[in-house]
Amino acid sequence: MTTTRPAGPAPMVLDVDDWTARRAVHTDRVEQLIGPYLQARRTGARHPVLDFLFTYYSSRPSHIRRWHPGFGVVLTGPDADTADFLRTRGYRRTDPGAADAGVTVDPAFLASRSRALATTAALLSATAGRAPRLGCFGLHEWAMVYHADETRHDLPLRLGAAGTDAVVESMPLRCTHFDAFRFFTDDARPRNELNLTPADRLRRDQPGCLHATMDLYRACFTLTPLLDASLTLDAFELARDARDLDMRASPYDLRNLGYEPVPVETSAGRARYVREQSALTERGTRLRAEILHRITQLTAAVPDPPAH
Repeated sequence: MTTTRPAGPAPMVLDVDDWTARRAVHTDRVEQLIGPYLQARRTGARHPVLDFLFTYYSSRPSHIRRWHPGFGVVLTGPDADTADFLRTRGYRRTDPGAADAGVTVDPAFLASRSRALATTAALLSATAGRAPRLGCFGLHEWAMVYHADETRHDLPLRLGAAGTDAVVESMPLRCTHFDAFRFFTDDARPRNELNLTPADRLRRDQPGCLHATMDLYRACFTLTPLLDASLTLDAFELARDARDLDMRASPYDLRNLGYEPVPVETSAGRARYVREQSALTERGTRLRAEILHRITQLTAAVPDPPAH
């Protein structure tokens, strides 16, 4: 689901009825996406698929639950309604004497994030400029438990340890994403066609990679509140769907949690993986372009430094 968002950072004034209605739509969408998960999380329950989106990315549910209008939008209304934004980093009041007095994202905060905008744009542009590679078959999760005494998740392996190792040994490892490769076991790393380093995030990330697609969520929430919340939620929803395939194609057995495996150890399973991977790649390509477009607009709106 993709919601309608403001065209860019051009000034826009929303009255209290308008922006509270938009916030309510956002809240409902979050509830539809992960409401039961968030409720279970409050009781301390753990989820091996969805927890990743908060633990690995050092994210919090508030990153997607809190509504932001994005840079260049003024929210008007009684102080009691807008005060919550002023308790959030990056906001300020507009001129109290203006007809459209309210709260907005501070241009000074935008200026302070100019380096983050540039580095995010550089990575997303480099990734977008490469052809998708669809031949990894999700084997990064298998490589993370190859010849391992312990697994990364408290879940059984569908094929057992020996069967899992045999799958890794039967197919080439073609991981292009350093942040997945760094969790390979010592015995698995030499089996990968690339010996990846941190510099390969910029040199190797490509749009067919599930993890590069999931990373669009991080790109959005780290630029909060410059980007509007619906864009971040679009990225979260895509990351959730990519993580779903990531774990269904993994060596773990998640059937007790309702996840049917994509058995990449078979030709039919690999074909299914590529079909689902291709669909996620297409969604990621569109979203990556939208994020880059928004960053370009934000970069153009960065105020000039004061003259000395």
